[in-house]
Amino acid sequence: MLKTNGNQFTLDGKPVQILSGAVHYFRVVPEYWEDRLLKLKACGLNTVETYLPWNLHEPRKGEFQFSHMADVEAFVELAGKLGLYVILRPSPYICAEWEFGGLPAWLLKDKNIELRCSNETFMKHVSDYYDELIPRLASYQYSLGGPVIAFQIENEYGSYGNDKQYLSFLRNALIDRGITSLLFTSDGPEMVEAGSLPDVVTTVNFGSKPIEAFERVEQFKANHPKMCMEFWIGWFDHWDGKHHTRDGVDVADTLRQMLKSGASINFYMFHGGTNFGCMNGANHYEQYTPTITSYDYDALLTESGEITEKYRLVQQVIKEFVEVPELEIDQPPAYEYGQVKMEEVCSLFDTLGAIYEKRVHAYPLSMEQLGQNYGITVYKTVLPFSGTFEIDTTPIRDRAFFYLNGKLVKVIYRNDKEKNIQLKADQEVNVLEIVVENMGRVNYGKNLKDSKGIISPLWINNQFVFDWEMYSVELNDLMALNGIANEDSRYPKFFRGLVQVETCMDTFISTEGWQKGFVFINGFNLGRYWEKGPQKTLYVPAPCLKEGENEIIILELEGNDTEMIRLNKQADLG
Repeated sequence: MLKTNGNQFTLDGKPVQILSGAVHYFRVVPEYWEDRLLKLKACGLNTVETYLPWNLHEPRKGEFQFSHMADVEAFVELAGKLGLYVILRPSPYICAEWEFGGLPAWLLKDKNIELRCSNETFMKHVSDYYDELIPRLASYQYSLGGPVIAFQIENEYGSYGNDKQYLSFLRNALIDRGITSLLFTSDGPEMVEAGSLPDVVTTVNFGSKPIEAFERVEQFKANHPKMCMEFWIGWFDHWDGKHHTRDGVDVADTLRQMLKSGASINFYMFHGGTNFGCMNGANHYEQYTPTITSYDYDALLTESGEITEKYRLVQQVIKEFVEVPELEIDQPPAYEYGQVKMEEVCSLFDTLGAIYEKRVHAYPLSMEQLGQNYGITVYKTVLPFSGTFEIDTTPIRDRAFFYLNGKLVKVIYRNDKEKNIQLKADQEVNVLEIVVENMGRVNYGKNLKDSKGIISPLWINNQFVFDWEMYSVELNDLMALNGIANEDSRYPKFFRGLVQVETCMDTFISTEGWQKGFVFINGFNLGRYWEKGPQKTLYVPAPCLKEGENEIIILELEGNDTEMIRLNKQADLG
């Protein structure tokens, strides 16, 4: 077993230096897991680390998912087969710039729930999840012949709360379900005291100044092993922001300092991957900033798994300290399939009632109250007045399109400073429709409790307006679009095109000429695009394609000045 002996880790009683890299199985198609893990091993690393997102494994209360990209057991087995140790971080909250920090959206249906603390309701949900999850992982522990050497009990808790009773509950929840492996917490240097427990290992997260960070842990726990659980070698991007990079020489120099000191490390990220579907998170400090689809992170491997110059520099440093295996690794080239015409079209409004079920309630319900996790919610009411009126848009999350009597009259965004908007109802009977897009729940900080849709009754013309119709568009059953008549000319619109493929290879869909929306390939949601960038292409892994005819569907929310989509052989992340 992995244990601590003074300031050292030991495995089977012998000193061991953990050289790890983060690869999130849920951000990589399973067909590519082996490729990414072999490249990790070839870099000189002996361990792979991954979070486990609760919202992936229990998307609805009591409905568990452990197949395809959620098959964590297959990922762990593969890592062990390739001769790697595994560190698992199954804490209910993961951050990771992942939707809601990995927490399932259905938690927010209960407006009285408190997250990440000794709230009885929250802890009961965690217990139910762990009853299903942890027994699946326990048999892979190193002490039982498996590759898993350590488990995290909570993630960066010192940056969120001070409930030590809750931390103890999580520790005991693992132990009571058969986990005998080394347990740890991880926090920033300034937060290690608040986020740790006395009887579990304290690890630290940082991107630079390793000596100072480890000294902070030493002050807290003397003669303690040095472990950087997240060595940030790049960073993530937000929509309407810049693409972040970090110099590889700087990363290599910082790594050398750590390895000279005898510290164990985990690269965050070794390989970032992709926030497929609606799984990007968001930050909310002064304003709301949703994360882009790509999680390239300027890591050692690119989003599509290519070895970078930063990888080579890190590999050279590691060779100064340990023997690195020589492995032959192929990198299949990407392919430019060219232009595809999106020939078929239908409005989202054509699908309401035909595909998406109508719900009726006195006032608008939030996405979570409707039992909806992701996507778009459409709200509709008949206004009890005519003339100019004002709406307080404060309860709307995150981006909304206002239609009066079938005409688009206003688009608002959560970050707009002006929350009260004026509209004019100029007919005897006036129908108001509001299309609301969830752009990703907050994954970190004080605004973590981030409900979506319209989260409370709307104040319109100095009164609450009642009697609403609602439609949940969760974007998970596009086969139903076949046969829908194109009668409504309004956006959002679904566009459909076909591309012929002889050999399946990685490619990148350019969204130039399209404003904002989602792209699907053969029913798989590649993620969202937005003309604001920085990301200008969406990654299409070769396993998402098939030989012959492939279907591309675009849900364009705002408007497009082209009917063409282009499949390029290079990414453009800005």
